Amino acid sequence: MEWLAWFDAPQYEFARQAMQRGTAALYLLAFLSTALQFPALLGERGLLPVRRFLDTPYGRRQPTVFRWHYSDRMLRILCAAGILVAALLVLGIPQLGPPWLPMLCFLAMWAGYLSIQTVGQTFYAFGWESLLLEAGFVVAFLGSNEVAPPLLILIFLRWLVFRLEFGAGMIKLRGGREWRDLTALNYHHETQPMPGPLSRWAHLLPPWFHRIEALGNHAAQLVVPFFLFLPQPVASIAGAIVIATQLWLVLTGNFAWLNWITIVLALAAVSDGAVHAVLPGWPVAHDYAPTPLWFTILVIGVTAGLLALSWPPLRNLLSRRQLMNASFNRFHLVNAYGAFGTVTRERYEVVVEGTLAELPSEEDWVEYPFKGKPGDPRRVPPQVAPYHLRLDWLMWFLALGSRDDGWFRTLLLRLLEGDRATLRLLDHDPFDGERPQWVRARLCRYRFATRVERRREGLWWVREDAGSYARPVRLPDEEPAR
Repeated sequence: MEWLAWFDAPQYEFARQAMQRGTAALYLLAFLSTALQFPALLGERGLLPVRRFLDTPYGRRQPTVFRWHYSDRMLRILCAAGILVAALLVLGIPQLGPPWLPMLCFLAMWAGYLSIQTVGQTFYAFGWESLLLEAGFVVAFLGSNEVAPPLLILIFLRWLVFRLEFGAGMIKLRGGREWRDLTALNYHHETQPMPGPLSRWAHLLPPWFHRIEALGNHAAQLVVPFFLFLPQPVASIAGAIVIATQLWLVLTGNFAWLNWITIVLALAAVSDGAVHAVLPGWPVAHDYAPTPLWFTILVIGVTAGLLALSWPPLRNLLSRRQLMNASFNRFHLVNAYGAFGTVTRERYEVVVEGTLAELPSEEDWVEYPFKGKPGDPRRVPPQVAPYHLRLDWLMWFLALGSRDDGWFRTLLLRLLEGDRATLRLLDHDPFDGERPQWVRARLCRYRFATRVERRREGLWWVREDAGSYARPVRLPDEEPAR
């Protein structure tokens, strides 16, 4: 059956190894972050309890193992199993067996995380959640070390990167004027959801550099993706450009695992020959057993199914009313992606405070510090990505005026109760276990300190009060504090 060799791509072994292990590593991180955050956010006493969601008609239709039963213990068991399987794949152990072994491992992770994502409500409503699910499902069919990487799956992974990059580029062109006049990066580094330690440095670069940044972004997202489908070495060069632009985003911000998984998937276009040119020790030829007929037929069938699901996202790419980060099926396969169609010019933060005083004065209020989002003006923003701080991200959307679905009021309640699980979502408890008498929230305007302000006052941020966001409340809710 020599025709089977047409479906093999033996010159992409490095790409397969990197994509399998890299995707598995990000699944490990996703399961870990879920185990550490989900119970406080969505668990039995969470801010948006899963059980309440599963009682709704929409919740009952979701593909999740929790439809029949949910408990925090069951959630942690599922996460532990996902972490174990992911760790084995990172080590490359299942890949030593037949093609069906890593396939089943990836599909098990995909199904497990799908069960979590579909009940995660607003705390899991991020484009990179769907991206991780789609990537895990497709990478499942890359085979094992025994057989050559399947060409059709590699091509589909390039189509995934194309949708991811080109979709983001079109969202920007159809979005705010700042992307079209190349001024978006004058503001983005300062107003992005969760700046990193180098974001201030990037923000303070001259305006001409930010224009080059914006122009480079348009080229990388609107032009380069088409070259992913061309013969080598053009495809490898296109993949390298995607990787380079993503690394710049890694350096200048915190976008959970979005940039990292894009880097991993872009390797689908990088051949062993290109890798050998950079790493001469990497071989350009590999010995494989003949690909089993059943595996080739399965790959053809899966690819055909995925291509059939590609029509809605393709139509969306061409639509003037392009949707951003949309799923067209319950299984989060072949999604639409995109981010930052508009860039805000000012940064606002919701600052949560508490006090132990029964009748507090203004000096008695103490700020609750979050792990990642801006707070203390003297604090350097931490590098947390690819870890995902879900509460911190939702606080950014809250400051933009998004609806909180009741979770913020419950957050204030949990702080008044001194709930340990909720307090672990924060950087630390400013009251060392004591329950505050009152909590409140203020809205503050933030901007990066200038170089002069940094030298003179040691500030990273300059902030000013922008008014009350939530009035002082206590247990039980009485009249506001004076």
